[in-house]
Amino acid sequence: MTPYNGDMTKPTKTAKPRAVPPVRRKGAIGVPAKKTAAKKAAGDQSPYHHGDLRGALLKAAEMVLERDGLQGLTLRAVAREAGVSHAAPTHHFGDLIGLVSELAAVGFRRFNAAMRAAGETGTTPMESALARATAYLAYARARPGMYKLMFSTERLDMTRPALREAAEASFAGLASVVGTQHSGNVATDDLTPDQAAHIARTWSLVHGFTMLTIDGRLVDILRRLPDGADAETLFIEMLKITVARKD
Repeated sequence: MTPYNGDMTKPTKTAKPRAVPPVRRKGAIGVPAKKTAAKKAAGDQSPYHHGDLRGALLKAAEMVLERDGLQGLTLRAVAREAGVSHAAPTHHFGDLIGLVSELAAVGFRRFNAAMRAAGETGTTPMESALARATAYLAYARARPGMYKLMFSTERLDMTRPALREAAEASFAGLASVVGTQHSGNVATDDLTPDQAAHIARTWSLVHGFTMLTIDGRLVDILRRLPDGADAETLFIEMLKITVARKD
């Protein structure tokens, strides 16, 4: 019923009470919070960072490299993978060449460690050499992107101390294998033409076979091998033939 206001022709409208909005408490059930404790905890468990942003960026760069190849390895892609700002890689590495050079240094250090560990398994110099060669191939097959980066000199700054040291250690390891057949320490001494030729021949053989393998260029040969034989089998047989025919 409309109340009387002294004017029989115009009823007075009763104002409706305004609804009071509910109190929105952070984290309350049914109420979206800007950032709940659970979300914060999840962010703290990110696969990267843990106080070492530089290491996290290198880890992210390796993931991008193995997933997308050299052409996909950019500063923005690495920052996105690590979940940080686009400026973070530049702050730590300067530019893309700086980043990939430091990443290649990581690859060489792992590579060298694998070579040393394999060489220690042999009981004779020849067994050690074959074990190192097998580990060389295995490393490249497991990390083809990293392996290709390590030998992509046009993308690397070989003056960076970390990369130069790791690459020189890799060469010393190769030279030491060849040096088992020669007097002197070819890993550190000046090379004679004969020593240099042996090192270059050995590296060309191993590196060439490795690249053909990871690029899938040996598929036709491998499919013709007996059951159970694979790229490693072919590799060892090739090395044995080379050793048997050496001067």
